[in-house]
Amino acid sequence: MVALGLVVAEFNREVTEAMENAAMEAARAGDATVVETVYIPGAYDAPLAADRLARRDDIDAVAVVGAIVTGDTEHDRTIGHATAQRLSDVSLDRDTPVTLGVSGPGMSGDEARARTHKGADAVESAIQLFEQL
Repeated sequence: MVALGLVVAEFNREVTEAMENAAMEAARAGDATVVETVYIPGAYDAPLAADRLARRDDIDAVAVVGAIVTGDTEHDRTIGHATAQRLSDVSLDRDTPVTLGVSGPGMSGDEARARTHKGADAVESAIQLFEQL
C-alpha cells in the first residue's frame, strides 16, 4: 500500500474542496492511504509543505492540489510557473514523487470548477510513480 501526503491549497476553496474529495476517492480506489493532509493558504505555498512531507519516512509520495484562477494581471502565471518549478525541485531533491494537481493559470472560475478531477489525477500519478520507481 502506498502512503501519501496530500497538500491542499485553501485559496479558491470552493474548487479545492472538490479536488480534495476527488483525491481522497482516488487514494481509496488505488489502495493507497493518505497519511497526512496539510492545508496551506494558496498554491504558491505548496513547495514548502510538499518538501516537509517528502522528508518523512512514512510517506512514499506527495500529491498537491490547488486552483489558480486568472485575475486582472499576469500574477496567476507567475504563481503557476513558480509553483510548478519548485514542486519539481522538491521531487528531484528528495527523490520522492511529488505530483502537480494544480489547475491553472489562465483559467476562469468556471474552468477551474470543471477541472476538479485534477485532484484524482494527482493522486493516481503519485501512486503510479511510486510503484514504477
